[in-house]
Amino acid sequence: MVLNSKAKQNLDDFKLYILAEKNFSKHTAKAYYSDILGYLIWLDSQDCEDVKFSKVREYLHYIQIFNYKKTTIARKIASIRTFYKYLHREHKVENNPAESLISPKRPKSLPKFLTTDEIEQILSNINIDTPAGYRNRAILELLWASGMRVSELSGLNFGNLNLAANEITVFGKGAKERIILVTDRAKNYLQGYIDFARPLIAKGYTIPPITDESPVFINKTGYRLQTKMIRNVINDIVEKIELPKKVTPHMFRHSFATHLIENGADLRVVQELLGHASISNTQIYTHISMQRMKEVYEQTHPRA
Repeated sequence: MVLNSKAKQNLDDFKLYILAEKNFSKHTAKAYYSDILGYLIWLDSQDCEDVKFSKVREYLHYIQIFNYKKTTIARKIASIRTFYKYLHREHKVENNPAESLISPKRPKSLPKFLTTDEIEQILSNINIDTPAGYRNRAILELLWASGMRVSELSGLNFGNLNLAANEITVFGKGAKERIILVTDRAKNYLQGYIDFARPLIAKGYTIPPITDESPVFINKTGYRLQTKMIRNVINDIVEKIELPKKVTPHMFRHSFATHLIENGADLRVVQELLGHASISNTQIYTHISMQRMKEVYEQTHPRA
């Protein structure tokens, strides 16, 4: 079904609102846009401005047939609430019919992480004798040392680097800027990649001169390395060493935070380094640390 012009205008205006005013990331904005598109299509000929609370509830009942995860349902509810909050602000609706919607409780699960030995096993099995291999080692060293998101790493430009101070500026969710710190080891691999490996990555292609806007990590054609490629790099190494875990780039971030907490780092410091908006997002790592402590206790105490 094709949306009528009024519904399409509302949808386009909403997308602009969450990107420009709410400062949502492109990924989140895309998900919200898709959620509202599906909702408007379901409404068919009924104008979204005329909807009452009972109609919104009817839609939520309808989508149950798709067996979405609770997290997906929670996001769709958040999308609809945000959509009607926007329409109310623009005086397109008198009352927000989604205001009293209650999101399902999200299942609590602890993030998976790697031990220090597992990370070193992964790093040591990267062949750094090729330009691409050296780049891959620099990437994983950086993920492990900094706790940055893989999207943040992919988006790095040379203007973000301040290696003399072991600092890198990244733009996280919602384009929020923060400074992360890197170890000397990670810095040395990054510098080696920049000086020796990067110029050889795109063999046969002309790489433009480096400026502040140039991507740090590039692929074999000289363009910015995308997150999917970084995931493939990790998958290949994990398969090669037969590590009995499904490893993702985000596990390096979880591991970074977990090991900081285990070694006594202040929770607020970890929050700043990770770029969490709320301390509650960071507190999950204290639960991981406590769980690990219990496991060690049960394995080592003679009376456990």
